[in-house]
Parts: sequence; C-alpha cells; structure tokens
Amino acid sequence: MMSGRLWLLPIALALAAGGGSMTFRYKDPAAVEPPQDDAFSDTLTSGDPGFERAYRPRPFSFPDDFGPHERFRTEWWYFTGNLQTGGGRQFGYELTFFRFALTPHRPASTSAWRTNQLYMAHFALTDAETGRFLADERFSRAASGLAGARNERYHVWLYDWKAEGRNNDGFPIRLQAGSGAHALDLNLKTQDSPVLQGDRGLSQKSAEPGNASYYYSYPRITTEGIITADGKSHRVTGESWMDREWSTSALAKEQAGWDWFALQLDNRSELMFYRFRRKDGRPDPNSTGAWFPADRSKLPLTDREVVVEVLGYWKSPHSKITYPARWRLSVPGQKLSLEIVPLINDQELNLSYRYWEGAVSVRGRWNGKEIEGKGYVELTGY
Repeated sequence: MMSGRLWLLPIALALAAGGGSMTFRYKDPAAVEPPQDDAFSDTLTSGDPGFERAYRPRPFSFPDDFGPHERFRTEWWYFTGNLQTGGGRQFGYELTFFRFALTPHRPASTSAWRTNQLYMAHFALTDAETGRFLADERFSRAASGLAGARNERYHVWLYDWKAEGRNNDGFPIRLQAGSGAHALDLNLKTQDSPVLQGDRGLSQKSAEPGNASYYYSYPRITTEGIITADGKSHRVTGESWMDREWSTSALAKEQAGWDWFALQLDNRSELMFYRFRRKDGRPDPNSTGAWFPADRSKLPLTDREVVVEVLGYWKSPHSKITYPARWRLSVPGQKLSLEIVPLINDQELNLSYRYWEGAVSVRGRWNGKEIEGKGYVELTGY
C-alpha cells in the first residue's frame, strides 16, 4: 500500500482540534454518513517544509525500521490476509495502524498528555460464507500509553488493538483486534527477509522530487489463529501480507486516486502493482509495482508492462459509489494473465473516509499453465 493514504490526514487534524481521543464503533453501514473530502488530491499534495521527505534511497535497519519515523508526516503498519477453516470457510481481514505527525518536532513539555503524534487504526473482516463485511476504526493521541509504536521490536498499538513481536527480529508477530461480536487473534511467522519496493525501498509516486515514500513489504507470511465472527470462534490458517511505509507528501495535483493489487500465487510468487488514475483519464506513468518469483528475486514492473482491464462493476448501496469489481491483470512480457474476483462485492469501508479494500481470488495462466492465488485490492478516489 502506498503513501497516497495521506487522505487520512485531515481526519487526524480534526481529531487534534477536538483535543481528545475517541473510538468509533461499527454500525449498519447503510446508516453511517461519514464526512467526505471533495478535495481528494489536494489533500494528498499538502506538505510542510519542516518535515523530512523521501528524496533518495536509504539503508534500512532493523529493528529500528519496524518502529515510527516521527520526522515524516505519516506512516502505517498494514496487514491483510486470506484465511480459512479446516472445513474451507474463507475469511479476509485487514488490520492497519496509521501514525500522523501534527508538527515536525515533539513539543517541549513534561506532560504525559502532550504529544504531536496521533494514531488511527482500521479493522475489517470479510466472511465469504455469510457475505458479511465488518469495518471499524479507532483514534487516539500517542500519549499516556494509549497508542504508539516502538523501535526496539515490532510493536504498534491503539488501546487493545495491537501488532506485537516477541523479539527484535520482528517475527513472530501477534495481531489482536475486536469489534463487538467480531475479532481476530492471529500469529504471523516468516523466515523471509523484507522486500524493498520501488528503487531499493524508495517508492516514487509522481515526478516531483520528494513525492515518494520509503516502502518495504513482507508479501507472504504464514498465519494461524482464531477469527471470531458473530460471536463464534473459528480456528484458521492461511497467509498474510504486511506493508510498511512512511512519507510526507505523495501525489501530484493531476492524480485522483489509485487501484492497488497485492497477489499471492500458488507457484509461491507474489505480485504487487498500483495503478494511479489521473483526473483527465490518461494513463499515469508513475504506476508501478513488482513481481517476486519463488526464488525471492525481484522483477520491477512499469505502467507500460502491466495491463489492467476492468471486467465488471459494483454500485455500493451505502455510498452510491460505483467501483470496479472484477479485473484482468496481464503482464504480456512474462506471459502472465490473471482474472481477479472479490470474495464478496460489498467490502467498502464506510468510516471517516470511504474506500474499498477487500479479499480477492485469482485465477489465470502463466507460461501456458493454469495458476491460482489469493490477494487483496484497494480502491480509492472513486
């Protein structure tokens, strides 16, 4: 996922103006009317000269880069995954923590409540069997232990929602979150090293220098644990994808939003691609991604090497927004063609900002052979 998530910054600023922390509980999406920001791309291009920006590749150091980078305006810890029970019941999940800096420097104060850092978290659960989708969010100041992140090991939290590692190697990581009768308690394990997106971890979003993020991923993480849906617990196994990004500014004024694909294929390869959409409808040359073969090498993908076709649409009964709902993603130079289908269409998050993010199934051909997989897709700016 990408530093375009700066669209969340106005929400954090509004929270700061209110001077407190708050929790939003899930309601029937049909009854929710979150505030909307019509100046979508204007928000993404905002910046402050006092913050650091991502200009050039940098070395990554762990465990420090598991933790916060408070001189950058925003960052996130992003987990998504496809899980199933022993009987084949499918679930998708999203658990994401966002950090927002209101000023480039911490305030000179001894008060435990004084901070320039705000956190927000999103929790979403897809139940393919029942066709139900839950989404919830929380906000808090990073004060008095209510929310925060650490550098000495992987640990980020907001109240009792958390992603916590046991040691400074990062993994294993335990995820915990809940909302009403729905919850997750998952253990994530991997022996793989993180992959660096973009140019050695520098992910350029537009032509302007500094409109970029530092971005690394763990694209395939073995996952097991408990999913609770409607009060009933299910033991599940599967695979997760984790993204880490931090930045200060991202999009150009002509960019309206993006479609982001994170796919795990059954030949042990993974593919990440994000396609920017321009306001004038033309292709955006900054769309980019990578294919990671089973040998853990990296094949960068440009906008000219990837073709994304929309095969179907879905109109949300909650927001009345029409989203793409089925795609064909092709990489002709690699003889790869994939059809991507949501587990259910209604995976729209009706929170402080509406966007679509959901679990998908994948089927297609590579080098003349059939291939299948799973993944997640994110759609913003519609």
